[in-house]
Amino acid sequence: MPEIQLLRPDHAPALLAFERENRAYFALSVPDRGDDYFARFDERHRDLLAEQEAGVCLFHVLVGAAGEVLGRVNLVDVADGAAELGYRIAERAAGRGLATRAVRELCARAAGSYGLTVLRAATTLDNAASRAVLARSGFTVTGERRLAGRPGLSYVRDLADLTAPPGAPAAGGVTPTP
Repeated sequence: MPEIQLLRPDHAPALLAFERENRAYFALSVPDRGDDYFARFDERHRDLLAEQEAGVCLFHVLVGAAGEVLGRVNLVDVADGAAELGYRIAERAAGRGLATRAVRELCARAAGSYGLTVLRAATTLDNAASRAVLARSGFTVTGERRLAGRPGLSYVRDLADLTAPPGAPAAGGVTPTP
């Protein structure tokens, strides 16, 4: 499996390539980021790193053996032991269980390393793959909502079953780090 890494400044070129290569693919299931996102990518990347430094968000990239970004798995709006999970996987890496493995690993990291107790997520009704990933990762439907005008579902994942005693490996083999 590609390695999940916390977003760093040097990820910018590979992350931009990932977003450009998959733009049309992502637009099939999530709202397009728009041309401004790409035109101001460097500024946006710095802003994300600042949000991460402030503890508001935790951005992660899935990095392949050649240093390429194959996905993103993010925790946003981190507050009061909770966060919103969002993820996207490159088209060329889709359909191989990567999203499920990455979401499960990030759930374990959220509980063990980040001290979170609850994750929220949402997806559109027409995104069957994302609904399946969330279900396989222990998320349960909490209600309906609209996402960029499209019908969708809200989910929640209680992380209590992933919390390990201090110094012990968390579920999934992730060892808590300071």
